[in-house]
Amino acid sequence: MFTRRSFGVRLAAMAGGLAAVLALGLPAARADGDVVVFAAASLKNALDAVDTAWKAEGGKSATASYAASSALAKQIEGGAPADVFISADLDWMKYLADKKLIKDGSEVKLLGNRIVLVAPKDSAAKADIAANFDLAGLLGEGRLAMGDVKAVPAGKYGKAALEKLGVWGSVEGKIAQAENVRAALKLVSTGEAPLGIVYQTDATAEPGVKIVGLFPEDSHPPIVYPVGVTAGSKNADAEAYVKYLQSAKAKELFEAQGFTVLAPVQ
Repeated sequence: MFTRRSFGVRLAAMAGGLAAVLALGLPAARADGDVVVFAAASLKNALDAVDTAWKAEGGKSATASYAASSALAKQIEGGAPADVFISADLDWMKYLADKKLIKDGSEVKLLGNRIVLVAPKDSAAKADIAANFDLAGLLGEGRLAMGDVKAVPAGKYGKAALEKLGVWGSVEGKIAQAENVRAALKLVSTGEAPLGIVYQTDATAEPGVKIVGLFPEDSHPPIVYPVGVTAGSKNADAEAYVKYLQSAKAKELFEAQGFTVLAPVQ
């Protein structure tokens, strides 16, 4: 049964688990010569498939570390040995570029996405997302799971949409902020939160939730995933990897997961 105490314990445990992962840095399975990719958590399913295809086609390997774009950008700023960064928004890429931590000319606007309102799969909730819709009423005594609205791109997009639609004030005190969008998704899929705002691609990949509403695209800034090679990368395959992300095969795999491919096929 959901209680505020159990919710707080659950959220703290998830945050602690993520902190432990981030403290470890890269996966232990990293091999010498791998292209090290720091990628937004929402990319995991699609990028894992792309990395498998890249290895099958050319014999090269990539090791991906997934977390919130904000956390990854801060790790790169702190000297983490990433070769490639894929952010879920333009802001965190610009943050690193402004600090001269992204190689000049390497940045590409790769993918697009949508944000949606999700509920546990057995929920009866439905939402007509429009100006002044009754989100607070849908939540009742529950909380709205979102990424950190000050740092995590999905959280920032979600807050912007709720502000534009005129409902942020009615739910601001009911927000459960998670360390990344996948953590927010988990809170909904396990029933800890009755509703959440996540990317459409995350919702599609998680059988434990269902989409109950789609946010209008004009309710928030365009969702763009840029990719770039880090200025400190010494890996000769990093640029080839970024080019592969723009290949016809990668396009097919990204679209299979629900992403919109923005970059022209190379």
